[in-house]
Order: sequence, then C-alpha cells, then structure tokens
Amino acid sequence: MMRTLILLRHGKSAYPDDVSDHERPLSPRGRREAGLAGRWIRATLPPVDTVLCSTATRTRKTLAEATAEAPEDIPVDYRDALYGATPDELVAEIRDVGEDVRTLLVVGHEPTLSATALALATDLTGDAAQQIAEKFPTSAVAVLTVHGDWADLAPGHAELADFHIAR
Repeated sequence: MMRTLILLRHGKSAYPDDVSDHERPLSPRGRREAGLAGRWIRATLPPVDTVLCSTATRTRKTLAEATAEAPEDIPVDYRDALYGATPDELVAEIRDVGEDVRTLLVVGHEPTLSATALALATDLTGDAAQQIAEKFPTSAVAVLTVHGDWADLAPGHAELADFHIAR
C-alpha cells in the first residue's frame, strides 16, 4: 500500500522576552505562511488522515493556521516526544501510527525534519533533496511516498516526492 508522509516545519516564530523556547508563539509572518502551507497541502496532496504534532506553542499554532480551512474532524496527536526529537525518535513515533492512516502530517522542528526526510529518501540526487539539504525553512513542506506499512518505515525506504516553501 502506498502512503503519504508530509513533514511540515513550524511557521516563523516570535521571540518575546521571558518566554521559553517551547512556548514561543508564531510571528505574523509565521501565521500567514503556515496558512499558505496548509492551502498548498489541501490543493496538492491527498486528504490528511491524522496529524502528529509537537507540543511546542509554535507547532500547535502552525497546525491551527494550516488547518483553518480544513475539515475539523482530522485526528491530532500532540506528542511531547516530537519536541527535540532526533530523526530516529521521529521515525519511531511515525512507526506507531495506525495502519488505517494513508496520509500522515507531522508538524515539527529543525534540524529533525530535514534529517529525517533525507534519511528516509531512496534518492538524494533530485531537486527536492538538494533544496532540503541546503535549507528547510519555516513553513516548508517535504512530501514522501512510503510503500508498505508505517511500522516498517526505515532509512532509504521512501521516495522524496516534493518540497514546497510556503511564501
């Protein structure tokens, strides 16, 4: 079975005084670009079945902006483990997703998302891989095609299908 893995980096954050990194909000630019990313996802990709999202404020707000125009019944699993996760830890979280999920959206952080996308990709010579290796900016979206079950996800077992920078 073919599955779609969407990796969305949180929007540009603000840096208010006396606010911890975990609690930083989105900047106005971050809110706008997260909305653009969400519109691109809905216009370009299969409908999202479920979401894994870091518990950081900026990822939760990115998800809210990105899904503002989406159906309200998409299940969201907020996971503390995604904040500060390594690529291996992120892949482990994805492996736990139910097999009924065909399209999974992960909202997370750098450098984890770029390292994960490149580790999972079978081919690193395409434009998308080169762009990701150069920079995975805020509100950017990496799309991977996964053949098989989430539980079997491993390095070098997905196709890097697209990379979009919401601007």
